[in-house]
Amino acid sequence: MPAKRAAPARRTPDPSFPIHDVMAILADETRRLRQPIVTEQAQKRRDPFRVLISTMISLRTKDEVTAEASRRLYALADTPEAMQRLPEDKIAKAIYPAGFYKTKAAHIKAVCRLLVENFGSRVPEEIDVLTTFPGVGRKTANLVRTLGYGLPGICVDTHVHRIANRWGYVKTKTPEETETRLREILPAEYWIPINDYLVAWGQNVCAPISPHCSRCPLALHCRKIGVDRSR
Repeated sequence: MPAKRAAPARRTPDPSFPIHDVMAILADETRRLRQPIVTEQAQKRRDPFRVLISTMISLRTKDEVTAEASRRLYALADTPEAMQRLPEDKIAKAIYPAGFYKTKAAHIKAVCRLLVENFGSRVPEEIDVLTTFPGVGRKTANLVRTLGYGLPGICVDTHVHRIANRWGYVKTKTPEETETRLREILPAEYWIPINDYLVAWGQNVCAPISPHCSRCPLALHCRKIGVDRSR
């Protein structure tokens, strides 16, 4: 088993950035917005296996497509044992039109086989173990850990990476660097919710191009780094 990653040393965050105020605003504002589909599913049923599979399906795929693809697949099989017995083309057909659905079908079948053969059909909670699975990166592994098990972790996708840098809260080049930096400076109470907040915010307000700064209640706290034009 891979060695566990050592916890990063805590660094002093920028005292000029009001992270507690920002997160309080986001907690209130995002109640009015639709949550990411994997989060919705996890709230209905805390099942690490479903979090794992639905997140694998969700990569580069719209939430509504992920929701329907997951529903069709779980109607056929909802355990690692049952899913590994499905033919790969049947998995692919169930999750179509998710992006890269054929590759994802191969990865899903391979992951289910690993779970059955090596883990007693239990999804591991360790990030460094999960990321050895085909098709599973740190984003997916962190979601399994946080949404599936309720354990500490910071899931960083493109929205979290973009918005945290746009605020000026971090200065990083990749989502992996952002995760590392947030682990150093982000107060622990925000580790799990930051992904839900910023995914919803990025989809509805803080868009990659021309964000809605004129109606953003965070505008006074945001340094707008990299924003050339806004609405």
